[in-house]
Amino acid sequence: QLQFVESGGGWVQPGGSLNLSCTASGFPFNLYTMGWYRQAPEKERELVGRISGDGGTTYYPDSVKDRFTISRDNAENTVYLQMNHLKSEDAALYYCFATYGIASLWGQGTQVTVSL
Repeated sequence: QLQFVESGGGWVQPGGSLNLSCTASGFPFNLYTMGWYRQAPEKERELVGRISGDGGTTYYPDSVKDRFTISRDNAENTVYLQMNHLKSEDAALYYCFATYGIASLWGQGTQVTVSL
C-alpha cells in the first residue's frame, strides 16, 4: 500500500529551525528521486529541495539555498528537510514527493508556520 507519513511541521519564530521527515512505503524507495514542495495561500507551488535515489545529487532553489538541507535514509525509507534560519515567507504547507520516470507520488503535507 502506497503511503507517506510526514511529520515535523509546526510553529516556529523567525530565525528558528524545523526538521521535516517523510517516511514512505509501497514503492521501491531507493529508486525514486525524493523531495519537498511547498505551497502558501494564493501562491504557486514551489520546489524547495530534491535528492536523487542514491543521495548523491541535491537541488535547491535560490530562495532556500544555504538554509535548507535535504537528506535521505534509504534503509529507513525516509527523506528529511532540515530548515534553518526560517523566515516568515517560508510559512506554507510542505509536501513530500517521489518521482521516477513519469511517475509522481505525493504526501498529504505538513504545515509550517513562521511568526512571532
